[in-house]
Amino acid sequence: MRRRGMAAVGIACSVALVLSACGSDDEDSGSSGGGSDSGGTRADGPVDVGILTSLSGPGAAAAAGSIRGAQARFDSYDGECKDVEINIVQADDTSSAQGALSGAQKLVQQDDVFAMINVSAFFYGASPYLTGQASDVPVFGGAWDGAGEWSDPDNNLFNTGLVPDYETVFSGAGEFLKEQGATKVAGIAYVSPSSQAGLESGQASIEAAGLEVGYTNNSVQFGSTDVGPLVLGIMESGDDAVYTTINFDTSLALVAGLHQAGWDGIFISPTGYGADLLGSDVAVQIGQGVIFSNAFVPVENDTPATQELSAALMEQGNESGIPGFYESQGWFGASLFLYGLEKAGCDTDQAGLISTLQQTDDWDADGLYPQPIPQSTSSYDEQCSFYLQLEGDGFVPLNDGEPFCGEAIS
Repeated sequence: MRRRGMAAVGIACSVALVLSACGSDDEDSGSSGGGSDSGGTRADGPVDVGILTSLSGPGAAAAAGSIRGAQARFDSYDGECKDVEINIVQADDTSSAQGALSGAQKLVQQDDVFAMINVSAFFYGASPYLTGQASDVPVFGGAWDGAGEWSDPDNNLFNTGLVPDYETVFSGAGEFLKEQGATKVAGIAYVSPSSQAGLESGQASIEAAGLEVGYTNNSVQFGSTDVGPLVLGIMESGDDAVYTTINFDTSLALVAGLHQAGWDGIFISPTGYGADLLGSDVAVQIGQGVIFSNAFVPVENDTPATQELSAALMEQGNESGIPGFYESQGWFGASLFLYGLEKAGCDTDQAGLISTLQQTDDWDADGLYPQPIPQSTSSYDEQCSFYLQLEGDGFVPLNDGEPFCGEAIS
């Protein structure tokens, strides 16, 4: 594995973006199933691209935007491979690891897809099968489900964002909180290995910045809104900031409880930025002043790349043009696939697409990332995030809209 200097986008707790995946270390991966017979397929005719996401179960409501995001990217594409006809084939992970395996097997064995986009929080249930018996099918997606296979640069998985590295502490989180005026920071995580590891890494960054770690609770149940003990712990500790690796449903309840208790501090959430939050008047009211971290250039920066993204999403029915999390993941998966086609040749076969992408490090989602996301390594010297604060009925970029970056410090 090669290591090189880069400025990438993300924070140490990025795996908590979809926290239902955070139990992945303890789940049965279930790698049984037949192999793919599609290795010789070429992209010189209609191309079927599978999308694995939650179409049923508890994750279905949040995941609804993933198909929309991918379709928006395919429909707006006007590059050199624009004449390639691309059809999206859906598969349901049923909001479970076993369902993810079954969905992946359906796409490979029954639908004979040319490539796959992963927008599943339960992908870790399918990753051993996809990198084993179905290793000839290129797969695109974020590494936020916790599957260890994303760290291998020599397989058929291609990451559309940073691969979380909890063994390395980056200075960014602590330095940002210090710049915001924090002195004592509470930490909240779900009771899962990845969420807990994200919090631990964040707290190490906080301590490295000279701030005090306050009340800590890393045993919150996924989806819980029983935040009374958390509010009490933060208030008794005297914390003036809160750092979380939980989803925004739980964070929203926590923010409401803290405000009701008279707390007026700095609250950082790794999730929540996007149209999903703005679509709820209650969430907008409660979330005033909350600071959100975001991996890619915010729509509010109004760059050519964000203008294209926003316009394409509006064509798909997103009124604000601001992507929700799953929409963005669908978009990025489709974007990296199209990038691979251009690099390998519009009529490439699957093997050519895989071997080409394994050697390329210059994909930046057409400018939506401030620096490229490498495919040849999962080791990074720097991590960056954009920060936005909810004010009124919109998000206001902080740090003059520039990414806030931190170096690896251990």
